[in-house]
Amino acid sequence: MQQQSFFDDRIMTNPLASRLRPRNLDEFVGQTHLLGDGKVMRRMIDSDQTPSMIFWGPPGVGKTTLARVIAGKTKANFIDFSAVTSGIKEIKEVMHRAEGSRVMGEKTILFVDEIHRFNKAQQDAFLPFVEKGSIVLIGATTENPSFEINSALLSRCKVFVMHALSDDDMKRLLQNALRDDRGFGGRNVDVDAESVSMIAAFANGDARVALNTLEMAVLNGEHEAGGTTVTKEAVAQCISKRSLLYDKNGEEHYNMISALHKSIRNSDVNAGVYWLARMLEAGEDPLYIARRLVRFASEDVGLADSRALEIAVSVYRACHFIGMPECNVHLTHAVVYLSAAPKSNAVDVAYMSAARDAREMIAEPVPLHLRNAPTKLMKELHYGEGYEYAHHYEDKLTSMECLPDSLRGRKYYEPTSQGSEARVKERLAQIEEWKKNNRN
Repeated sequence: MQQQSFFDDRIMTNPLASRLRPRNLDEFVGQTHLLGDGKVMRRMIDSDQTPSMIFWGPPGVGKTTLARVIAGKTKANFIDFSAVTSGIKEIKEVMHRAEGSRVMGEKTILFVDEIHRFNKAQQDAFLPFVEKGSIVLIGATTENPSFEINSALLSRCKVFVMHALSDDDMKRLLQNALRDDRGFGGRNVDVDAESVSMIAAFANGDARVALNTLEMAVLNGEHEAGGTTVTKEAVAQCISKRSLLYDKNGEEHYNMISALHKSIRNSDVNAGVYWLARMLEAGEDPLYIARRLVRFASEDVGLADSRALEIAVSVYRACHFIGMPECNVHLTHAVVYLSAAPKSNAVDVAYMSAARDAREMIAEPVPLHLRNAPTKLMKELHYGEGYEYAHHYEDKLTSMECLPDSLRGRKYYEPTSQGSEARVKERLAQIEEWKKNNRN
């Protein structure tokens, strides 16, 4: 008689993460800041008094699982809805059923997975039904609700932030998988503590990744009649490359570039290089980073070191010429240089201050002496009259006023004493003194 394989058992046909989905709050791992004893969400679920809410967190932290736990406890009609496969027509059909249930005194909880995938019109379709209580809306999203959920809908929902699972949470989850009969319980799978720790660290807070990796490691373990041994070598093969959490079009993209920019601004070379590496290794476009560094060179270094802009532009061109992975060293060159450079935001502040006046005083006319006079009529209207050509004067300076009369004396650029800008500050002080002495 042929011996039955470890993997012939039909329970093994579903992925481990699916088989081990928690059935109640006691089996739920992580999010103790929301679900611990006495916490607000825990009390709401236990009392079946859930309001409309948004679960926001990275992948694999239990957003969908928590919604299904709520479905198991509530006395309300629970409808599971996917933003990926549903449109306006399906939304209206569900809303019609929910309104009918409301008239009959029944509550409907509508769970929308990946709600950020709905466009504005689709999200607007929920709004009147949430307002009049036809549905309690529970949405799950990996994207920042501030950017992806309509403000009117968001204002009617409580946002709960769900965190990536800690290493301790991961280890507990993996040990449960090895003990639980829905997982590998009773199948004599031997995995040592170090291997469990390796998988937990690799998963980077994502329970789904952790369970899928454990399942792969067991599949590649050493199978004998008495059970299965998972070796460190098998685990190492399964975690040979970490999939970095990064969405080039989502919030994490902006979080990373913000971390890079602020690290360089703070002259933290090591942090700057680290965030650069995080972005590049996750697949960010090197030209995007190079463009941000060009901006940084003037915004945060400016005239304190004008060579910073030259280097940033040269690095952009180098990245354009040779691309990744070779251009990573050029970007590192720029990050290190900009981190070490003296800092001044005087140029950026100057523009922002001038822009404020430009917006608020948009009707200020150009002084006549600064206007060109290419026609006879313009000359008769005194265009260009009184203009003083600086090169005709020994000091290459004149006392001519170049701002509109209403802005006379306004200062926008205030140089610092950082790096080369100290010389600029000294030169501008000399010019100001000269004009003061020769104004009349």
